[in-house]
Amino acid sequence: MFKKIASDALGLSDIGTIIHTKDYDKTDADDYIMHEDDEKIYFLIKTKMDEYCFTNLAIVHVDGESAISSKRTLKRYPYSQYIISDVFLETAGKIDLDVEIKFKVGKEQFDIDVKKDQIEQLKDLYKSLLRISEITHENKIYIDMASQSLDKAVSILQNSRTDDNKLADTYRDLTDFGFTWLTSVREQYHTKDFGEIYEKYINN
Repeated sequence: MFKKIASDALGLSDIGTIIHTKDYDKTDADDYIMHEDDEKIYFLIKTKMDEYCFTNLAIVHVDGESAISSKRTLKRYPYSQYIISDVFLETAGKIDLDVEIKFKVGKEQFDIDVKKDQIEQLKDLYKSLLRISEITHENKIYIDMASQSLDKAVSILQNSRTDDNKLADTYRDLTDFGFTWLTSVREQYHTKDFGEIYEKYINN
């Protein structure tokens, strides 16, 4: 009992372990993965209270209220809806027992401690999240530029001296073109599946 209290006081009970691929099916997070939609787990960290699962489609957090409670809250963060940012990796000092990976998913801040002897594996996750963050940031710039370009074209048309009889047709044609074009841009730059990134940095 005393060991448990001391462990909790020092924060040792919340140090995570990186789960091996062969043991994914023994975790709670695996029950909530959308295998029917070809979702695949690439990385999983388990603490006494929580599980942090990284798939090709989302980050899944099985949030435990305490180490002694069986109650869990499932939180899912699809890459198509939440931008990953502020990715950091803190290595261990001589007396530290853990390393830490930090990142934001939308406005949610994650600070995950992991056993320091698993630093090499954690580096792979760090590189994956960092690259996903870069790609989503670049994609947002392209989508914003496309939208701004269309707005500018519409503005120019509205201020032009086009024959009033033809203006409605021209405006309709531009709107139809713009919708098709923006849809194409969004499909190209709104990435939902980052399996290739995880394959490159984790399974390589």
